[in-house]
Amino acid sequence: MAAAQFSKDHRKRKRTAALFLLCLWSLISPSCADRLPTSRQRLQVQKHLKRLNKPPLKTIQSSDGDIIDCVHISHQPAFDHPFLKDHKIQARPSYHPDGLFDENKMSTGPKERANSITQLWHMNGKCPEDTIPIRRTKKEDVLRASSVKSFGKKKRRSVPKPRSADPDLINESGHQHAIAYVEGDKYSGAKATINVWEPQILQPNEFSLSQIWVLGGSFGEDLNSIEAGWQVSPDLYGDNNTRLFTYWTSDAYQATGCYNLLCSGFIQVNSEIAMGASISPVSGYRNPQYDISILIWKDPKEGHWWMQFGNDYVLGYWPSFLFSYLADSASMIEWGGEVVNSEPNGQHTTTQMGSGHFPEEGFGKSSYFRNIQVVDSSNNLKSPKGLGTFTEQSNCYDVQTGSNGDWGHYFYYGGPGRNPNCP
Repeated sequence: MAAAQFSKDHRKRKRTAALFLLCLWSLISPSCADRLPTSRQRLQVQKHLKRLNKPPLKTIQSSDGDIIDCVHISHQPAFDHPFLKDHKIQARPSYHPDGLFDENKMSTGPKERANSITQLWHMNGKCPEDTIPIRRTKKEDVLRASSVKSFGKKKRRSVPKPRSADPDLINESGHQHAIAYVEGDKYSGAKATINVWEPQILQPNEFSLSQIWVLGGSFGEDLNSIEAGWQVSPDLYGDNNTRLFTYWTSDAYQATGCYNLLCSGFIQVNSEIAMGASISPVSGYRNPQYDISILIWKDPKEGHWWMQFGNDYVLGYWPSFLFSYLADSASMIEWGGEVVNSEPNGQHTTTQMGSGHFPEEGFGKSSYFRNIQVVDSSNNLKSPKGLGTFTEQSNCYDVQTGSNGDWGHYFYYGGPGRNPNCP
């Protein structure tokens, strides 16, 4: 048996050596040189998957094809970070923002009520205590990225910079937005309830998302950003499902940060919600509406940035050392939608934002953010002051704000992309 294995390995090594010599000396086939990096890339992908997919204590198969690994909380990807080797996990925040629990008691009006929401994998099991659910990364996921290094990362220029609707900037970044924002103060967090849809994506390299941005620093090379919301991204996940996501960067999307738990950074403490897993059900046009609440805030005692999903799930935190500006406070908060417009055939994409319908259609048809709030420097949840709006091309995707007793400050946003007024 051992001799047979040796013979097999020997033949394999001889084949590799022969291929290398062919490529090096004969230049017989132009495709020959391309075959060597493929084996190197395969090795890189395997190494990366080993880094990301930690040994599970339990595995749950989701009906959408996802595999959820229940990984011991102390073995999660965050602890690959050299600064977190001896980190003592903080099981819960020292403080929640003041006013949070009063706000949770508020009811939405009978006409405009949305329904509760969960994650698809919950139907097939749950993770034990002291573990966290991690969506398993598959080989195909990594191979869809342009490189192993870029897997799980946003491209640069993907933060909306209000008042910068320069046509050259739109074309260069390929990202379009419809957002509401506040700036000019020191912010310690933000909250919103976000209507969940499943927008249609024209091409696999495009995405559509709806999220909160908590921003610090300038829009140059040193931007700090913490982000959370829902997204449809065929490139990242391999399907068109609507998924919960987070993102962070401390250098304007250059070297640091990633989606979900695809690098070390975010420390998850919750055993029930999986980053990057499908959200179910989603809203339908003139059908029941579903929404999710997201809160991001800075713990005034420890300085870490925490995230809460819904009223019940404190998911975890981004340690303050990951950031420069956000180690102190945020200087801008943004809420809204973002799509990638790759301009197929020189035309605007038909990738939808939100519900794919314009804001003026209203509840049940257009997508919304409601009860939008900021956390001020004294850790109080407050209504945003001086709320502005921004969109690069309002005839493609638009935004309209309002306020009332039940929804506080809110806005409808989104659109279909290409249409007679958006060629």
